[in-house]
Amino acid sequence: MRNVPKVIGIKQTTKALQKNEAAVLYIAKDAENRVTEPLETLAKEKGVQIIKVPSMRELGKAFGIEVGAATAAILIQK
Repeated sequence: MRNVPKVIGIKQTTKALQKNEAAVLYIAKDAENRVTEPLETLAKEKGVQIIKVPSMRELGKAFGIEVGAATAAILIQK
């Protein structure tokens, strides 16, 4: 996932969803539900595919960072 347009983290993912720029939303299953639930709802409203990942650590690693991430998104390529 290193060479695809993406955003990592709650704030950046929220912005991408609000601007209709997200193609796929990734959510870590071990992230706090109160944090991820609004994003999941927004993604469903926007028709964005949602993929659950086992842990924040795995999600961060998959997106090329050394720390955990609650959410991340692949952006629509323009």
